[in-house]
Amino acid sequence: MNVTQEFEPLYRAAQALDLRGDMGEAALVTITRTHGSTFRRAGASMLVHRDGRLVCELSGGCPQRDIVLRAQQAMEADEPAVVAYGRESNYDVMIETGCGGELEVLIEPWREPDDVRFLHAIEALRVQRVPGVMASLFATDGQAVARRPSRIVQSPGNRWTNIIHSALEQQILAHLTQVATLPGHAMTTRLHHAGEHHDVLLERLQPPHALVVIGDGIGASMLARLSYQLGWHTTLVGTRETASPVDDGVHYVVATPLTLTNAVTLDSLTSVVVMTHRLERDLAYVAPLMAAPVRYIGVIGSRQRAEQIQAAFPGDERLHAPAGLDVGSETPQEIALAIAAEILATRNGRSGGPLIHSQAPIHP
Repeated sequence: MNVTQEFEPLYRAAQALDLRGDMGEAALVTITRTHGSTFRRAGASMLVHRDGRLVCELSGGCPQRDIVLRAQQAMEADEPAVVAYGRESNYDVMIETGCGGELEVLIEPWREPDDVRFLHAIEALRVQRVPGVMASLFATDGQAVARRPSRIVQSPGNRWTNIIHSALEQQILAHLTQVATLPGHAMTTRLHHAGEHHDVLLERLQPPHALVVIGDGIGASMLARLSYQLGWHTTLVGTRETASPVDDGVHYVVATPLTLTNAVTLDSLTSVVVMTHRLERDLAYVAPLMAAPVRYIGVIGSRQRAEQIQAAFPGDERLHAPAGLDVGSETPQEIALAIAAEILATRNGRSGGPLIHSQAPIHP
């Protein structure tokens, strides 16, 4: 169901739909299979409105224009579809877009509230910040499942499903154990049940990455703004009561070093950047972070200040002082970009160097 930072705009768009059952308001397009070089992976989704507006575009390298037309046709006919783009079908579209790979998409029209109930189940996991898995049975014997896919959304201790055949549900659940070992975030597998072949998309569901920015200056505001634009759950922590404006979507709290751990969520999917511009205050805020399970702790400052901070907390690889990639940043906006890029590289296990010098896959 997309990378985690794309889910929120898609979910907001789904909530705004007027699903009264009389006509298709939108269609969800999901990539179910890929082969070779494609711009997006299996599991990536795009919402197509009846009037052609798009949410979470699949972007270049995919036959997006043709997919949008087919999604509008599916809404008119109120019929889901599975469409392949490759050497066996629609190859001219792939050549036209310059895509060297092949892919398959599921198009599911939405016109009833039941069509989007699985999104509410995913959102519940995100609010709780717990990982989960989802299985979508979308085709039987090569044809799209009528009305809507049959799905399971599961996390430890919770399960939502609209599958009515218990034996088939149990077989799908057995395959969901594969998701933890997926090389990527999603894969399609084929199950055999009651003489039929079922195609099931298996996906990992991860809570959204969170960034906590501690500071009162323009640099902290710039980083919080960029974080929100990246789709990260963002909290700006002020060190004193202030009337500084905060962008919509950025949570704002005031916390001291002693109250920090109670004021914000600090888990393994959270990064923290300390930007108070005072050494003693930086040290005071970093201290409680050392006992928290956060993955990244960044502190801005000069080389001299960074050395003092590193000396105060030696041997912890999570500590990045000075924070940010070496891109020659000067302005608050450029510094925010350098820090966000380092956080992203750290999350994905990358060095942050030029792609031209890397032999690793471009997409993690």
